[in-house]
Amino acid sequence: MEELKDNLKAAIIEALNLEDVNAADIDNDEPLFGGGLGLDSIDALELIVLLEKNYGLKIENPEEGREIFQSINTIAAFIERNKK
Repeated sequence: MEELKDNLKAAIIEALNLEDVNAADIDNDEPLFGGGLGLDSIDALELIVLLEKNYGLKIENPEEGREIFQSINTIAAFIERNKK
């Protein structure tokens, strides 16, 4: 699970071009939106694409997406629950 979280952090940094951020800067429980990393709705779309491309997972319901994208921990838990 820790490897998955590290991979997620690296993928998010790359996909969102977070030039001044490295994986060690992102706490697993830190909010990704609002406070924390301060991501926005455009970034959310990029995260949806990232999950589909890297893990073959689709998020159909926007409310579900809001829950999934709270933190690195919630994204990793979603991937673990849904991987084939």
